Amino acid sequence: MRLSNATDLGVHLRDRRRASAMTQAQLAVRAGVSRRWLSDLEAGKPTAEIGLVFKVVAALGLFLDARPEPEPELDLDAYLDSLGGGSAPGSPGGGPT
Repeated sequence: MRLSNATDLGVHLRDRRRASAMTQAQLAVRAGVSRRWLSDLEAGKPTAEIGLVFKVVAALGLFLDARPEPEPELDLDAYLDSLGGGSAPGSPGGGPT
């Protein structure tokens, strides 16, 4: 799952907590954080302390995986259009066949 910002992370952690049938209070005790802090994290607070974030992640039985962003897929039609060739020959609206 791709998480692009603090809000994405908070929503994902909240959804995982709910799927585990835990209250915020239960998860807070398990992770060793305050319920208020956990509430802020789930709301997407961008200044959440990273060490505490890892405690919550571990308490939910999750792990974080960072890897390079995949290359975007090539849109052949857009590429051909950018070359000024329009549609490929032999295709509808294309050049001579």
